[in-house]
Amino acid sequence: MSSSRDRVEDTYELQNDQRLDDLHSKLRTLRGVTTDIYDDVERQNSALDNARDAFSSFGSSLAQSSRRAGQAFGIGPGGVKQWRTIGYCAAGFIALWILWKMLWWFWPSSAASP
Repeated sequence: MSSSRDRVEDTYELQNDQRLDDLHSKLRTLRGVTTDIYDDVERQNSALDNARDAFSSFGSSLAQSSRRAGQAFGIGPGGVKQWRTIGYCAAGFIALWILWKMLWWFWPSSAASP
């Protein structure tokens, strides 16, 4: 009777060992998946931090450009007034027109020559 009982206990012991090995394998797999998820989350956090830094840099550059444009067009304090900018443009066009007319007057076209 004892030998049959020992066999049953050995069978149960072998089954328990096999299930314990299966459980250990599943835990190892789960640990690997968890580690992979953690690594992926860290990479995504790093990418998000880099994107946030890039957008912050872009935002500050855009704000600085906007301030400079405002000063150039007289929108903010210390800027050139709008009427002055328009006057400079108009004076530049008139000066170019006068220069063109003077050059045209001093160098007549070759079709007018005999």
